[in-house]
Amino acid sequence: MTNVNKAKLMDGRALAKRVLASAAERVARISASKGVTPALATVLVGDDRASATYVRMKRKRCEDVGMKSLALEMPHGTTTEQLVTEIRKLADDDAVHGILVQHPVPKPIDKRVAFEAIPVEKDIDGVTSATLGRVILGLPAFIPCTPAGIMQLLREYHVELDGAHAVVIGRSPILGRPMASLLINAHATVTLCHSRTRSLPSIVRNADVLIAAVGHPRFVQGDWVKVGAVVVDAGYNEGNIGDVDFEAAIEPASLITPVPGGVGPMTIATLIDQTVNAAAQQLGVEL
Repeated sequence: MTNVNKAKLMDGRALAKRVLASAAERVARISASKGVTPALATVLVGDDRASATYVRMKRKRCEDVGMKSLALEMPHGTTTEQLVTEIRKLADDDAVHGILVQHPVPKPIDKRVAFEAIPVEKDIDGVTSATLGRVILGLPAFIPCTPAGIMQLLREYHVELDGAHAVVIGRSPILGRPMASLLINAHATVTLCHSRTRSLPSIVRNADVLIAAVGHPRFVQGDWVKVGAVVVDAGYNEGNIGDVDFEAAIEPASLITPVPGGVGPMTIATLIDQTVNAAAQQLGVEL
């Protein structure tokens, strides 16, 4: 096994711990000021085991910071109309400050229709078209949690983005595309790629900053990584395997996120942080 130089690792767990500690302090201030506890509603449709695990983790983090966690579980076979009806009930509930629809949702549900039922002020996962439009324009918004968490990691490790060539592999509307927009807004020059991009290894070899979010285990090979590059692995595949061949990529990289322990903890911490901020905005509390 490669001798890992720990100075190269971007520790998402340590940063997430600090983010959650700050969230807990703000939850206490909101509760003391308004007598209201910030609440996150999670909506889980179907019986996907991985999705159920993610929801449990998010609910546990809510409880850890003193927030309320409301769980809505709907069976496999739920229609788009049924799901939208339940989301609108949560949207109208003043006791709910953030709404998370766990994705992927099972077919034949139209996930875009379901996401659009979430009001912007409660869209703490950054999934609505209005939120994504604001992200692209660099306007205040609840940014999709994984890209937001990645940006915080990059700031934590003082990664210079101004003028850097950033390559994003993955074009998901809640990860790759908003990630590219955030990097552009930080003055990076961005190449957005995906699994069908021609000559992908040669493009990646020019990256000062690489964000891998393609959803295939060990997709990015070590010899694709430029010496001194910052590598952020946003993938999570069965067996705790990322989208980057970690053991090979750590040699040329100057900084790299491990899987697990890198991007994942920051995604959940960002979700909690944004829910607290949403509650403060809805309740008129200055934080």
